[in-house]
Amino acid sequence: MLVYKYKAVSEDGQVLEGYFEAQSESDILAMLKNNNYFPMSIEEDKATNSKKDLFAKKVTKKDMAIFCRQFYTMLNAGISIVKCLDILEKQTENRTLKKAIFNVYEDVQKGMTLSEGMKKQNKIFPPLLNNMVEAGEVSGNLDVIMERMAVHFEKENSLENKVKNAFVYPIILSIVAIAVVIFLLTVVMPTFIGMFESNGTLLPWPTRTLLSISNWLTGYWYIFIGITLIIILSIISLEKTEEGRRFFDNLKIKIPGIKKMNIKIITSRFIRTLSILLSSGIPILQALDAVSKVVGNKIVCDMLEIANEDIRKGVPMSKAIKDMEMFPPMVDSMIKVGEESGALDDILYKTADFYDEEVEVSMEKMVTMLEPILIVLMAIIIGFIVIAMAMPMFDMVNTIEI
Repeated sequence: MLVYKYKAVSEDGQVLEGYFEAQSESDILAMLKNNNYFPMSIEEDKATNSKKDLFAKKVTKKDMAIFCRQFYTMLNAGISIVKCLDILEKQTENRTLKKAIFNVYEDVQKGMTLSEGMKKQNKIFPPLLNNMVEAGEVSGNLDVIMERMAVHFEKENSLENKVKNAFVYPIILSIVAIAVVIFLLTVVMPTFIGMFESNGTLLPWPTRTLLSISNWLTGYWYIFIGITLIIILSIISLEKTEEGRRFFDNLKIKIPGIKKMNIKIITSRFIRTLSILLSSGIPILQALDAVSKVVGNKIVCDMLEIANEDIRKGVPMSKAIKDMEMFPPMVDSMIKVGEESGALDDILYKTADFYDEEVEVSMEKMVTMLEPILIVLMAIIIGFIVIAMAMPMFDMVNTIEI
């Protein structure tokens, strides 16, 4: 729903101004007509709508999967595209997607094709979906395309959830560890040290080191919080830039421990998307161009663009992919088999299933290794703090015995 500002004249000549929330200008006109007002001007209140957009709910992979799945079901039942859009708009819960569907619905009613209407809403509907819908319109199998895209987004959503779930426990454990360390240094440590200093006990170097850190944290805590916030905001800002994305994406495929898992995720996404595009009749060059934009890594995207150029020059796809030196050897081997057998899309789809399982195994292994490492690291840090606090106590006992 959008907010519109209108100016109208009543039957007795009185000028009226106001705001009204509606789907489109036609709804405003209908409202004014029902109240016997003559419209003078109607314009979108962009300031209010931009504020609403800031708090608008993001359209997720799950939302797109449900959209495609329901669209396929209705098309397969023989319902027209316009009627499908009307039903989807009414039952979609996500307001951002609901608004986009309504805009597409209006454009289709005006004579646009479904793909043209969706391309106008390119901030909501991804380019891959738009290209696939266009291919479905040309080939006449839009329902099949929608089913394939539903499976694609369901797989993508499942993959995202697996990655998030894999990092939940390590992140929580890290936050708890940091909170415990800060509590020990800022609350417990000063109490013990004050007692030792009043007795004139000479503090050992580990205790003095921790005391310096404790004093700095308690005295300049605002600097610590400020530096932490600056680092977090800098990382977020850097990640939004082209150079920043390249930097972080390069780290993902270089850092030991997460390198193999990230490459398998990229491989699974690459193979499955390419399989869907090829099975829908999209040429290899166009398919690779579309795939390069959805692999989720700028470095791999650049490599795929180079591979695409090589294929354009006549290099076999299997060799172009092999020369990238990014994907596991099995990928270019399966592509070569697919090229020779003429069943490239089917072989790629089965290979994608294999790598989906590999991703899950890799995540389980990583979490299994990460949990004990974090626990040991946490034990070492907290153990060092406890020992540093206990050492002066032992010195005091030894002094009393002597």
